[in-house]
Amino acid sequence: MKSACLLVLLTLASSAPGVWGADQSVALVGATLHPVSSAPIENGVLVIRDGKIAALGNAGAAVGDAERVDLAGKHIYPSLISAYTQLGLVEIDAVRATRDFDEAGTVNPNAHAHKAFNPHSELIPVTRSNGVLLALTAPEGGRIPGCSSLMQLAGWTFEDMLVEPDVGLHMHWPRERPRDDDHGDDHDAEDHDEQDEVEKLALLFDQAKAYHALRAESKEPPAEVDLRLEALGPVLRGERPVIVVATDGQAEIEAAVAFCVARGLRMILHGGYDAPLCADLLIEHDIPVILSGVTRLPLRRNDPYHYAYSLPARLQAAGVRYCIAGSGNDAGSNARNLPYHAGTAAAFGLTPEEALRSITLSPAEILAVADRVGSLEPGKHATLFVADGDPLDIATQVERAYVQGREVDLNDRHKQLYKKFKQRLEE
Repeated sequence: MKSACLLVLLTLASSAPGVWGADQSVALVGATLHPVSSAPIENGVLVIRDGKIAALGNAGAAVGDAERVDLAGKHIYPSLISAYTQLGLVEIDAVRATRDFDEAGTVNPNAHAHKAFNPHSELIPVTRSNGVLLALTAPEGGRIPGCSSLMQLAGWTFEDMLVEPDVGLHMHWPRERPRDDDHGDDHDAEDHDEQDEVEKLALLFDQAKAYHALRAESKEPPAEVDLRLEALGPVLRGERPVIVVATDGQAEIEAAVAFCVARGLRMILHGGYDAPLCADLLIEHDIPVILSGVTRLPLRRNDPYHYAYSLPARLQAAGVRYCIAGSGNDAGSNARNLPYHAGTAAAFGLTPEEALRSITLSPAEILAVADRVGSLEPGKHATLFVADGDPLDIATQVERAYVQGREVDLNDRHKQLYKKFKQRLEE
């Protein structure tokens, strides 16, 4: 009986988020620390104990019995955070058997990304080799594909890698049809389709509201449980945000905001190409924006070439909360390019400090996990990396990485291929 109880306890422990942490103590000495939440510390000391940052300061800080690692001349940053990706849910996009991000049906609020996460994906080591050690992996496909989960990119199982389950419910807003032609085409049919989709969403949320109201009034469990309506409960109660994908036009964004405000839903906007045009509306309702990539083409033929590149700077100037996801196309295989999206934004109006924040602390705040990750501060997870320069610069190399205090291997498929064909050239 005791052994059975012990087995149950061990099973429960292994299912808890963030069990990957290390027990050893390490002191990273001599590097320039970039806390993000405060000014850089030159010739600093960062102490890791039990998977968390125990202390950080200048060279005179006490390290106690921690193992010293000399990193003179290097730079230490908190993990970069990809705020939207399909990492772990897809391996080869052209092979249907490796695509686990798209469930059957169009409405799946009860789908949970971490349950389908593949911890052994070859894309994960490639991504973490570029300093991206945390990623919001999200389902895709359909009107409501499900809930995303924040994963740390090291561990044997999805339980090891889970930082926060069900961060937000993703919803694709009905897309506005393009109207940039001057031929007087009849768009009545398209307008009707779009309105019909909005009405279906409204009906779904009204049904969920009525379902949970009945559940609250009833003293007995329901005879039939609707898993889809059950999953909308935390959203209706404001416990979980709705991450609305409205990628393009101003009208889409305004309609999505009106829908969520009318129902008291916490909204996060994902996409945001025309978000600066809605800045006052977004600020009024405190709606942050996850920008779906900076290095993209203009949406309209009369937009300047740098319209997407300067989006972060324009949102910053307007006072809208935002972060850069850097996903774009192939949101699994290209997650490694996140720092270069921020680097492009820095070349088009953001300061380097703001650009770094947009892929570290800002996504942590928007995703409500800033108490654990996003900056170098005592008490937070020791999920960080050591680089030989600025991570926004494509020439910078990430030399070491720690996930909850445990140093992780930075070997990956790309490096293996590089060594293989380099050897061929040398023969």
